[in-house]
Amino acid sequence: MANTIDRSIIRDIALAPEGHLKIDWVNAHMPVLNRIREQFEKEQPFKGLKVAISLHLEAKTAYLAKVVQAGGAQVTICGSNPLSTQDDVCAALVEDGITVFAKYNPEPKEYKELLIKTLETEPDLIIDDGGDLVTILHSERKDLLKNVRGGAEETTTGILRLKSLEKDGQLQFPMVAVNDAFCKYLFDNRYGTGQSVWDGINRTTNLVVAGKTVVVVGYGWCGKGVAMRAKGLGANVIVTEIDAIKAVEAYMDGFAVMPMSEAAKVGDFFVTVTGNRDVIRGEHYKVMKDGAILSNAGHFDVEVNKPELEAMAVSVRTVRRNIEEYTLQDGRKFYILAEGRLVNLAAGDGHPAEIMDMTFALQAMSLKYVNENYKQIGRKVVNVPYELDEQVARFKLASLGIGIDTLTEEQKAYLDSWAEH
Repeated sequence: MANTIDRSIIRDIALAPEGHLKIDWVNAHMPVLNRIREQFEKEQPFKGLKVAISLHLEAKTAYLAKVVQAGGAQVTICGSNPLSTQDDVCAALVEDGITVFAKYNPEPKEYKELLIKTLETEPDLIIDDGGDLVTILHSERKDLLKNVRGGAEETTTGILRLKSLEKDGQLQFPMVAVNDAFCKYLFDNRYGTGQSVWDGINRTTNLVVAGKTVVVVGYGWCGKGVAMRAKGLGANVIVTEIDAIKAVEAYMDGFAVMPMSEAAKVGDFFVTVTGNRDVIRGEHYKVMKDGAILSNAGHFDVEVNKPELEAMAVSVRTVRRNIEEYTLQDGRKFYILAEGRLVNLAAGDGHPAEIMDMTFALQAMSLKYVNENYKQIGRKVVNVPYELDEQVARFKLASLGIGIDTLTEEQKAYLDSWAEH
C-alpha cells in the first residue's frame, strides 16, 4: 500500500474506511463480475501487464478495477468526469494497491494533468470513457503510444470519437466498442440511465415529477429509459428528435413529439441525452417557462449551452447543492443541475449496481479479448463478440436462478436447412 500512496494523487487517504464500505456493498450485488473475478484469479490473463482505466470513479468502477487487478494487472485509474469522482472510494482503492490519480471537482487544468499522469504509467491496455485517454494519446502524448495493445470504450460519445479517428486513418490500436454490445445498450443505457437520471434529479431538487411536463431531448437507448421512467413517475413526456425513425418510435411508445422550439415553451424538466452540443440554447431560453429545470445525461457538459444562458442572466447563484439559479432580465428563473454535467453521476451515484454488473463484466471480458487478439484485430474499432455478450447474459440469468431452453438437434437442423420445410 505504501507505494500506491506515494504514487497516487487523491484528496485524503483517511477517507478510505467509508470507501471500503461502498465497494463492499456493490461487491455483494455484482454476481456476474464476481464470477469473472474467480476466473481471472485462476487464469491471470493480465499477468505482468499495466492497465489504465478512466471511468466515473465511484464504487462500482472501483470494483471493476479490483477485478482487473485480480487478473494479474498493475492497475492505474483516474476519473472521467470531475464531479463524479468519490474521494472516499479513491482512498480505498489506494489502500487496496491500485494507483489513483483522481479528486472530486479538481480545477480543469488539474483534471487534465491527472489523465496524463495515468497515461504516463505507460499502459499495455486501457479502459476509456468518452475517449479522453485515447484522444490524449493520439494528440499531445503520442510518445506514450508505443506500449498500448488496445482497449475498450464505455460510451456512445467515445465510440463516435474512435470511429472518427479510424475513418481518418489515425487510430493506432484496436478498441472494443463495449457500448454497442446488446447487454450494454439494452440494459445499461435504458434501465440504468432511466433510473439513475431520475434518482439524481429527485434527490437534488426534492420536487414532484407527477403532473409536470418532462422534455427528453434525444430518443436513443438512454432517452428511451429516461422517458419511460418519467412516465412511470406520472409526468407528461415530450420527446424531441432529429431522427425520423426514432421520432415515430417515440410517438408509438405513447409520447408527444415536437421540435425543441415548441417543447421549450411547455417543459418543466428538461433532460438532454444526445451526445451533441447546444441542443438547448439561446433561442430556447427566450421562450422557456419561469422555473424550468435543465439537466444533462450526455457525457460532456455541452448539451445545455451554459455560456449563452450566462450571457442572458443578470444574476447567477447556487441555491442548493448542485443547483445553479439563473435569473433573466424579465425575472424568469431557470435552474441548471450539476453544472450541466452528467446528472446521474454528478448529482447521484450513477447506475444501479446490478446494471453495472453486466456492463463492467463486458468491460473485463472485452479487455481480455483485445489482449489476446490485438495483433489479428489491427487498428480499428470492433464490436464485442456475440459469444461474450451472450455469456454475460447467461451469467446474469444464472445469478437470478433463471433457466432457458436450448434447441434440440432436430430444431437446429430445421433452422439450418434451406430446403422446403
